[in-house]
Parts: sequence; structure tokens; C-alpha cells
Amino acid sequence: MGAGHAHRLYRHGHSPVHALPPHTKLAAVFAFVLVVVSTPREAMWAFGLYALLLAGVAYAARVPAGFVLKRLLIEVPFVAFAVLMPFVAQGERVDVLGLSLSVNGLWGAWNVLAKGTLGVAASVLLASTTELRELLLGLQRLKLPPLLVQIASFMIRYGDVIADEMRRMRIARESRGFEARGVRSWGVLAKSAGALFIRSYERGERVHLAMVSRGYTGSMPVIDEVTASRAQWSYAFALPCAALVVCLLGWTL
Repeated sequence: MGAGHAHRLYRHGHSPVHALPPHTKLAAVFAFVLVVVSTPREAMWAFGLYALLLAGVAYAARVPAGFVLKRLLIEVPFVAFAVLMPFVAQGERVDVLGLSLSVNGLWGAWNVLAKGTLGVAASVLLASTTELRELLLGLQRLKLPPLLVQIASFMIRYGDVIADEMRRMRIARESRGFEARGVRSWGVLAKSAGALFIRSYERGERVHLAMVSRGYTGSMPVIDEVTASRAQWSYAFALPCAALVVCLLGWTL
């Protein structure tokens, strides 16, 4: 599986977290998210401990807090959904600052915000310490269906190609005096989107023919075989195991 350039979420470093095999980090993050989702929403202190655990991972990986917080903005749509829940949910109501809010809605909003934020933060830490090529190798090592791995690989490889095509089309429009203002510009933008789709489809066909002519039979060759020692697995699963202890305390206390 060929290599691509580093993505924007990746932060180059030489920390112990960076050095872990990618499939161990993928499995650890998946287990951590499962534990967080399984935690009762009433155990608010548990989510604080989860945040401290992630902060410890960020410290070990030498990833600044600002780097993580900036990339947490991706969850803004979910935050907007959570904010609306206390207003639209049914059941017992409570007055907060003159507003009548649903108790179930407040708990639901807290549940979405806490668990969603922790899940996104764990994903950001994973992406910031693992290159895209390594992530694909990790997915392959975890026996994800090869077709899905190939689709993800092609998406990553040619996403920048399509973005560059969009940039050239935008420059061409602007060089002809086009400015996207109001509803009247929607027709031009729609035609541009259609042209981009056709160009992308044609490029995909050319790429496929080139691969077939070079012996592609439906599977990509594995260049690097990623392995992990027992110590590396133990180091990676320190996070979900600690989170599991917190989760069990949340259910018992």
C-alpha cells in the first residue's frame, strides 16, 4: 500500500504514542469509545476522569491542548443539536434563567456533549499521532474487509486531486469575472459541480485502466507488515483499561 503525504491532523513527533503500531492505537481508541458510551450519564465525575486520561495521553504524545481544542470544532453541529434537546424534549420541566427546559432533554444534551466530545478528542489524538498510511495499514492488520480499505485508500489518495481540480475551476470562473453573489450564481455553481463530477468520473476510469494495465486484480499488495509486541499492546490498552475501571465505578457508586 503506497504512501501519501501527511494529513493536516497529523502532528509529527517522536513520542511513545507516535511509536506505537497503528492497529494497537485503533483498537485502543475503539475500546475507549465503547467504554465511554457505556458509562451512565448520571456519573458526571466519570467523564471528568476520562478527560484527564485523554489529557495524559496528549501530554505523553506531546500534542498541545490548543491543537486538540481547535480540531474539536468539527463537533459544532452536534453541539447545536444538543442545545435544542432541552427545549423540544417531553417530560418533567424545570425553570432555568426563566426558560422552561425538559429534565430529560437536559440529561440527553449532557449525554451527547460529554460522550461526543470525548470520542472526538480521542479520534483527534489518534489522527494527530498516526499518519494516514499507517492508519490504513492498521485497518488492514485488524482484518477490516480489504474492499473497504482500498476505498479509503483511494479516497485519501485522490481527495487532494479533486480539491485541486475545484481550485482550478474556481480560478477559471473568477478570471472570467464571476462572483458568487445571491441566487443568480447558483446555476453557474451547479454546472461547475456537474462538470467536476464528470471530470472526477473520467479521471477515475483512467486511473482504473492504468492499474489494470499494470496487473491490478482487485487487491493491493501489502508492502509493510505491521506487528506489535505484547508490551506495545499493554501500553496502548492502558487507556481503555483505566477507563473501564472508571466505568465500573460509575455503575456501582
